[in-house]
Amino acid sequence: MHGSEAELTAREFDLLWHFACHRGRVFSRAQLLDAVWGYNHEGYEHTVNTHINRLRNKIETNAAEPVYVQTVWGVGYRFLD
Repeated sequence: MHGSEAELTAREFDLLWHFACHRGRVFSRAQLLDAVWGYNHEGYEHTVNTHINRLRNKIETNAAEPVYVQTVWGVGYRFLD
């Protein structure tokens, strides 16, 4: 949220950093797994969802209507600032 600090886990920070370095680009869960976690396995794609939800709860004013970490239905996620 603007003007306040958010305590992020290391993985949440890495995810946010990756998004911030590629603003506006849409990433699939598999791409995020590979880029942030360092592996690509379909069985772990729910991990991405969990971390996205936690990150939204920490940086969004209303996590139910995200402004920064947006879902692109059928594709993945993107970061807008």
